[in-house]
Amino acid sequence: MDTLLDEHQEQLLKLTRHTLGQLRDVLGDSSAAAEDRAALAESLRQLDELFLLVIAGEFNSGKSSFINALLGQVGLLAEGITPTTSQIHLLKFGETSSQTPREKGVWVHTAPIPLLRNINIVDTPGTNAILREHEALTADFIPRSDLVLFLTSADRPFTESERAFLERIRDWGKKIILIINKVDILANEAEVAQIVGFVRDAGKRLIGEIGAVFPVSARLAQKAKAGEPRLWEASGFEPLESYIEKTLDDRGRFRLKLLNPLGVGQKLVKKQLALAQEDLSGLADDSTLLSDIETQQRYYQDDMQRQFTARLSEIDNLIYAMEKRGNEFFDETIRLGRITDLIQANKIKNQYEEIVIADTAQKIESRVGELVDWLVEQDLRQWSAVAEHLAKRRQEHEDRIIGQGGPREGTLAYDRQRLVDSIGKSVQLAIENYDNEGEAARLAESARMAVVETGLAGVGIGLGVAVALAVQVVWADVTGILTGIAAATLGLLILPMRRRKARQQLEEKLTALRHQLMSSLTDQFNREMRRAAQRIEDTIAPFSRFVRAEKERLEEQHTQLTELETQILGLKGQLANGE
Repeated sequence: MDTLLDEHQEQLLKLTRHTLGQLRDVLGDSSAAAEDRAALAESLRQLDELFLLVIAGEFNSGKSSFINALLGQVGLLAEGITPTTSQIHLLKFGETSSQTPREKGVWVHTAPIPLLRNINIVDTPGTNAILREHEALTADFIPRSDLVLFLTSADRPFTESERAFLERIRDWGKKIILIINKVDILANEAEVAQIVGFVRDAGKRLIGEIGAVFPVSARLAQKAKAGEPRLWEASGFEPLESYIEKTLDDRGRFRLKLLNPLGVGQKLVKKQLALAQEDLSGLADDSTLLSDIETQQRYYQDDMQRQFTARLSEIDNLIYAMEKRGNEFFDETIRLGRITDLIQANKIKNQYEEIVIADTAQKIESRVGELVDWLVEQDLRQWSAVAEHLAKRRQEHEDRIIGQGGPREGTLAYDRQRLVDSIGKSVQLAIENYDNEGEAARLAESARMAVVETGLAGVGIGLGVAVALAVQVVWADVTGILTGIAAATLGLLILPMRRRKARQQLEEKLTALRHQLMSSLTDQFNREMRRAAQRIEDTIAPFSRFVRAEKERLEEQHTQLTELETQILGLKGQLANGE
């Protein structure tokens, strides 16, 4: 800025730079588009340059004629009924007239025109230019403008392309003046007033607040300045130039100069706040997914514990039933009335195996096998449930990006989808590679070893055989009892004692078997439940960390953006009120 600033203006300029500098840093740490960051950086640079007045509108609305008339120059810019402005023309003050090409289709014109000492003027390609890149160049220049004069033609006010263009630049928060050119083609003042009313109402609907609406004739203004002063009043340029002179005095230029980057900043803050809120909503869904899996895991653990206890009771009941039959067998067999049978050891042994042991060993082995199969099946089912949850989440992502070509790399949506896909593949791989038979064999071996570890069975035998041997061991003691009976003379006294001893030994053996088997199965069950839970937790962990970290980052970013929005609104309020 070349104008000397008072202390208050210096403070406002300093605060504007500081606030927008903070916004630049926040956007740098966000997923803001490169063009948005570039627009903010360009606006900040514009604070150190002359006031930028941008002339926009459709081709054939008379933009070049209007600028020539405004500057009092004939032929400074080419005019015609075809799209003569095929590049962006930047008009600056210079002691001599010159034209110099710059990058991106920009031509710099210099001329010794007083108005250009304090402002630069940009003539843009038409909003409906035949070459679409011209329209893109025009749109790129809008964020840099300090004031926009938008021309529409009296013979075609507010065409579709003009409406679309104004809607696109609306959110930049620019001060826009509407110029209705070529009013000299209208029949009378009533028609002019009608067109002005139409443009004013349409402008308010499109962009909200507008600076002013001026009906002019650039053609008459040029002729008036070229030597036909009688046409000056009819040109309508007098009120327009007075407005520009008043609006673009030193204080006015300063106000608009700061409002420009603040408007850009406000637009970008709103856009980034919306994106952050959208990302936070997505993360809320992700948190719900993780919470669902956690809740499902908790209910799964509770249900499994309840069902395991019931299945364990079935095995326990088989041992209790065998113990009951054993006691009844001893009561019935080891008595004086059966003394002739007792001396026939093999007969009693066979009866013991048939009545007491029966098919208990096979039933226990079968129940343990069913328990093992159930545990393996439930583990696989839980993995499948997690996979189903993740598949639904992936579908939600796909539903949100239909027609958008997928999320952009480096964005939260991209990272989220990549992680969810990765977890889904890991879970699916775990399911596909799940070895049911191998898992079942491993668990069954643990149950068998529980019996082996009691010292009642040897290595290399099945669970049923191990259980059978554990209870048959009692028979060795019973044989000793019978031998003692055969040699005794006090059978009436000895038999009750021997019977009690046999019952006691059976109870001890079965208690040891029951305790070891139940304890081992319970320990194995708890280990398997922890193992399964840990596998799922390890699989989900990267995604869980991602969600927590991103949520913390976005919440902090949202807070920063909200504070910056408040600061920008405060600065704009001071500038708008002329403080």
